[in-house]
Amino acid sequence: MKNIKKYIKPAFSGLAVGLVNGVFGAGGGMLAVPLLKKSGLDQKSAHANAVAVILPITVISAIMYLIKGSVTLGDSFAFVPTGLIGAGLATFLLKKFSNRWLQKIFAVFMIYAGVRLLVR
Repeated sequence: MKNIKKYIKPAFSGLAVGLVNGVFGAGGGMLAVPLLKKSGLDQKSAHANAVAVILPITVISAIMYLIKGSVTLGDSFAFVPTGLIGAGLATFLLKKFSNRWLQKIFAVFMIYAGVRLLVR
């Protein structure tokens, strides 16, 4: 029973991240980072691991949306080349920021995203 309790919180956290990412098309990482930090990871590790967590979740969501006909690959391919460049650049830049600055930048981005969602 003790071993089961050890996995309940991460399982529900994963479920929440998947639901948020699948329903809103984004935001799973914004939820994953604080949850990963709470589990004991430092800021940089939490961000890096959030990307690793979001990748398979996003792939599953994309496949499901493709099957339902909600996604047009042509529309999404326009973002892929520059998205890959941005991901590579961000991976390089992550090493350059201190945990403190990364936390502040992340907080500003979360506030901006929240306000933008409320205003639209």
